[in-house]
Amino acid sequence: MRAAVDLFDEQGYDATTVSQIAERAGGLTKMTFFRHFPDKREVLFAAGQEEHSRLLADAIAAAPAPATPLEVVGAGLDALTATFTDDRRAFAARLRAVIAANGELRERAVFKRAGLVSATAEALEKRGLPEPTASLAAELGVGAFYRAFDRWADPAGRQTLTELTREALGQLRAAAVTLG
Repeated sequence: MRAAVDLFDEQGYDATTVSQIAERAGGLTKMTFFRHFPDKREVLFAAGQEEHSRLLADAIAAAPAPATPLEVVGAGLDALTATFTDDRRAFAARLRAVIAANGELRERAVFKRAGLVSATAEALEKRGLPEPTASLAAELGVGAFYRAFDRWADPAGRQTLTELTREALGQLRAAAVTLG
């Protein structure tokens, strides 16, 4: 992933080949790359998508029974955001810039977000939440995560991603109440 971001940043996404990524990643072959990823954009998304969905689902399942839907989502978000340590902040800023600069990567990022919403909603439904409550809580939670991530990825930031996500979820919860 770091090799791909470095190359996408240096020469652009379209100008970067899978062979270049594989070589930069430690002298791997193109064939080795394709054993792990179906195409070059997936190097930025594949591993994170599965891990993030699992973290959310596991923490949602383990949340206390009397918790409200948004408290349960908050527990999932706490588990997810705990993996984003400050040493990853500068890389996150670079990754965000690479994705923003390319339409194909922005499109893939939207699919990742939808996947996180789906995994969160499924985990909430397994807890017995009805549809559309589960989907709405999932949308609010994942929306809070992405709002917070954008702020956290600023290298000058000082708050943790967990703090920023809790703050964003609180703001979205308050906004939802005003909808009437």
